[in-house]
Amino acid sequence: MVAIAATLLMAAAGLWMRRVLNGQLSAEDWTGAIFLLVSGGLVASVFHRLRQDLQGALEVAETRLAAIDAAESRYRWAFERAALGFANANRRGELLQSNRRLFEMTGYGEKELARLKLEGLVLPEDRDAVRALLKDLDNGAASSAADIRVLRKDGKAFWARMSLSSSRPDEASTESVFVVVDDISERRAAREALRAQKEWLDLALSAGRLGTWRIDIKEGTVAGSGKFWDILGLPSKPVRPLEELSAVIHPADWPKLAAPAKPSSAVNYDVEIRVRRTDGHVRWVALRGRQEEHGDRAVRIGVAADLTERRQTTLLRAAVKKRERIMLEDRHRFSNLFPVITALVRMINVPENDVAKYKEMLIDRIRTLEATHLILSRHTSLSGMLHDLVAQELQPFKETRDISISGPSLTVPSGVAESFAMILHELTTNSVKHGALRDSQGKVEVKWQFASDGAGDDLMFDWVESGRRKNANVVRHGFGSMIIGVDGTPLVGHSPKLEISEYGLRYSLRISRKEIEL
Repeated sequence: MVAIAATLLMAAAGLWMRRVLNGQLSAEDWTGAIFLLVSGGLVASVFHRLRQDLQGALEVAETRLAAIDAAESRYRWAFERAALGFANANRRGELLQSNRRLFEMTGYGEKELARLKLEGLVLPEDRDAVRALLKDLDNGAASSAADIRVLRKDGKAFWARMSLSSSRPDEASTESVFVVVDDISERRAAREALRAQKEWLDLALSAGRLGTWRIDIKEGTVAGSGKFWDILGLPSKPVRPLEELSAVIHPADWPKLAAPAKPSSAVNYDVEIRVRRTDGHVRWVALRGRQEEHGDRAVRIGVAADLTERRQTTLLRAAVKKRERIMLEDRHRFSNLFPVITALVRMINVPENDVAKYKEMLIDRIRTLEATHLILSRHTSLSGMLHDLVAQELQPFKETRDISISGPSLTVPSGVAESFAMILHELTTNSVKHGALRDSQGKVEVKWQFASDGAGDDLMFDWVESGRRKNANVVRHGFGSMIIGVDGTPLVGHSPKLEISEYGLRYSLRISRKEIEL
């Protein structure tokens, strides 16, 4: 407005002067005055607009300067109070400015630290590492870092992570270096402790010939150590699809490994599987560990051990024990054989003094006894009719003694037939020595039937002798009583009962249907 007023005043003054000098105003005077007024207005308008723009620019600049001042203030506050050691240095590694935390970490004061270089803050052995960091920045790297040992003023050292970065990468002439020092002593100590524990664990696993494994049931993957894959006979690999193991694991054992996870946060996992290795050998492997929930997935972790040698040792010991038992049984059977033969000789009378006939009859009885003995001595698969087993055992005495055999037709499987034949042989031997088969008036009744007393599907077997017994009040204990179950568990069946009196004997035995089913 001032500019416009000044322009009007100048135009009026000009017109007045013209009128005074010329006595009147011409058209040119009026034209010049109007032109002056228009030009002055335009100049005043442009000047006003420029003044407004300049004022707005100044306000923006002041706002930005205020923001910069605030940012610088926050930076200085963070710089001074940060939990990490901060410093500014030049390209030669000379420290220009440091924060309070770096003073505390190094034990130096502000002036003392300002006289040091980065190399002077570390042990002599680590100075090459600091030089390498500065060289990386010279070669154009935006930042570089390394683990070094910082030397305190008191001579003690601690591990730190030193990171260097260029603060102004676009202006090499004024570029400085921003230094960050992070005390990692505790972390490094913890890492070293974990590494030592891992070495001890690896040593223990190696000494125990154990492998470690991890199965992610949701992902269907299995990871394992080198020893784990060695136990399975597979090349070492960090991770394999779980389905890939089905090629080496016995089909009957595969469900143990691939079974779905149980809904529990922590469940012990203990299975034994058979593995067929590429060389054709079958190995027994134990997998022991835990099942854990990691978020929404179930994971099994544990150790693996090769049980093959232990199982072979166990089977060998069982075979030796079985062999010893068989030898003891054979010894016992042979010791009983001679009294039985003696009894057979006494039972048979010489028909009309015909020695040849007597010899033929005696040989026939002995052959029958031999057939029973062969049944007991056979170690291969054995199965047969229960009636045939009983009849075979009592065959030598059927013509001279009262013997009856009754019961449903029943086939007994191998193992059970042999064990049951031994019980029959022991009962027969006892009868020949002390019971009904010793007495010409004795009677032996053998019968069996399925129980009808609500005791399930047990087979009830009864051996009943009638006739005067020798030494009825004497109950003998030995290998024979162990076989029939008087002094322990019978070779087959359960719930044995033995009743002996002066006029007879009764032995009963229960055999479950599961034992006699083929």
